Amino acid sequence: MAVNHPSWCDQGREVLQLEMAAIDAVRRSLNGAFDRAIDTILAMEGRLVVVGMGKSGIIARKIAASFASTGTPSFFVHAAEALHGDLGMITRSDVLLALSHSGETTEVCALLPTITRLGTPIIAITGNLDSTLARHASVALQVPVSSEACPLNLAPTASTTATLALGDALMVVTLRHRGFQPEDFARVHPAGSLGKRLMRVAELMHSGDALPLVAADTPLKEAILTMSRHRLGITGITDNGTLTGCMTDGDLRRILEHGTPDLNAPVARFSHGRPHTIAADRLASEAVLTMEERKITALFVTDDHQETIGIVHLHDLLQQGIV
Repeated sequence: MAVNHPSWCDQGREVLQLEMAAIDAVRRSLNGAFDRAIDTILAMEGRLVVVGMGKSGIIARKIAASFASTGTPSFFVHAAEALHGDLGMITRSDVLLALSHSGETTEVCALLPTITRLGTPIIAITGNLDSTLARHASVALQVPVSSEACPLNLAPTASTTATLALGDALMVVTLRHRGFQPEDFARVHPAGSLGKRLMRVAELMHSGDALPLVAADTPLKEAILTMSRHRLGITGITDNGTLTGCMTDGDLRRILEHGTPDLNAPVARFSHGRPHTIAADRLASEAVLTMEERKITALFVTDDHQETIGIVHLHDLLQQGIV
């Protein structure tokens, strides 16, 4: 049975307090160098290459992933791997974001002469503005953390937390300047929950030959074949290209309940009024809501000119996890 140790909680709170203080120190230290770093990132024509070693390398990987997921092409390069060939991934049009708290990490500093010869701008994030890394950088951002939360002052804790927060600050300010929107985020996160919530009807609709439509004067038997072939339980009925009605599986069952219909009669005689539609650019989640409210399983899709261009079915939406 677990034993409650209040002193352990106190020690945990002390660690968090030290890391909060480290982030606050970075916040207070921001100056014109931060503005120049943002300008450098916004002006680059290539990609943001984030470099680090050890724990700083782990933070660098996360920073690169955050930039990439918010519209700034970015990738992580392990400093040691860069010295053995991966340096060829970096070009003059890129920007190097180099992380080293001491500013003297051997593998990171060994990259600097080549990067400088390439003419690639270097943004440094370091705890020492007098370090080799800071001196070679185009812009140096300081993480003024002298003491780690580790009682031995050895394990990177407060410094890595503060560095990660500074990387987030760079990323968020950059995406704000670029006008990055939720729709853009969904585009690069198609498998995520946000991506699904922001999917448009146009992305899930059946169109072209997969769109079940017949003319109003089409014989009933042909309309039934069209409905059966498309397997959506519905066919739209048009008059001179305008959607005027539809016939569903349910309609057909009700027709048969009243006797044997004339299969050569025009389908318009058996249809019900103009079906419900939705615009192609509406959210797929809105389509689900409309179907639930109307107690239907399909919506015909229209474009900006109210032309029928597709049909979206409830089963397709549910399979995509749209709720």
